[in-house]
Amino acid sequence: MAERILQIERLETLFSKDKKKIQILNQVSFDIRQGEIVGLVGESGCGKSLTSLSIMRLFHGTSGAIGGGSIRFKDRDITRCPESEMRKIRGKQIAMIFQEPMTSLNPSMKIGEQLMEPIRLHLGLKEAQAKAHAISMLNKVGIPRADEIIHEYPHQLSGGMRQRVMIAIAMSCRPELLIADEPTTALDVTIQAQILHLMKTLQREEGMSMLLITHDLGVVAEMCDRVVVMYAGRVVEEAPVHELFEEPKHPYTRGLIASVPKLGQKKERLDSIRGRVPDPAHMPPGCKFAPRCEHAKDVCSELEPDMTVFEGGRSCSCWLYADVKEAGGHERYAGRGQAVEEII
Repeated sequence: MAERILQIERLETLFSKDKKKIQILNQVSFDIRQGEIVGLVGESGCGKSLTSLSIMRLFHGTSGAIGGGSIRFKDRDITRCPESEMRKIRGKQIAMIFQEPMTSLNPSMKIGEQLMEPIRLHLGLKEAQAKAHAISMLNKVGIPRADEIIHEYPHQLSGGMRQRVMIAIAMSCRPELLIADEPTTALDVTIQAQILHLMKTLQREEGMSMLLITHDLGVVAEMCDRVVVMYAGRVVEEAPVHELFEEPKHPYTRGLIASVPKLGQKKERLDSIRGRVPDPAHMPPGCKFAPRCEHAKDVCSELEPDMTVFEGGRSCSCWLYADVKEAGGHERYAGRGQAVEEII
């Protein structure tokens, strides 16, 4: 088994509002191995993007801060690195592709300038060498007339072309870990397929690891080796991609998969999960999904379940699989996990 390149353990990320600390990420734990693509999925507001910003420590201009836990990149806890060290890591060892390339690219800088900036900074190349490398990267991501494109501005390119530029920038220093945050959300289906194929091809050629953040389960099925499901700032399930789709364990994961439209489906209305993700400032007690779960019982609204680990590397945080008595629950809840499982 390949060694871990990133290991997140009990990560907590906090934001300040009205002089109060609000915990957004709570005890988030997962890892990524060398050459592996891990999908991070969940509804909007569940904490996916904040997890990526926590890894990169991109809280500048906000009240965000890591409040606990660790993020180990190649056996080094980067939560404790000084900012000067993080600048050396960002772009060179860990790179990131953001959701919207039009807002991620600087509209006042030419494409070539934005490409050459990290190349000069991290690779130490001179102007002519950096320019040649930038043109080479644009060619590699499938951008035609690259020697002309470097002199153009972002607004002169299409959405698909801008996203290819973002990939070229992220890949220019051959990072060991690439974080892609909803990289195809703003693109039409045809361009989306091209970008995903490009990303997977480059990932295989370079042998790098990837954290793919998305709410699109179709993208997950096509791209990922393993999946981490988040809800309300917590990891609720983790499994190899094929096992997750064949046998989802957490009711939330089941709801996500059931809500995906299927070819030939004759239902008048699509399946959906009732309710919405809770406000981080007003989290419900117990399991955070309980108010939306049709299988919830008394224990679910009173005690938060621990993560239950199964054979094959699967895990799930749900009272369906947890022992309430061992977790310190009330005597009247003993055996509740088995009882609830029988209902489903």
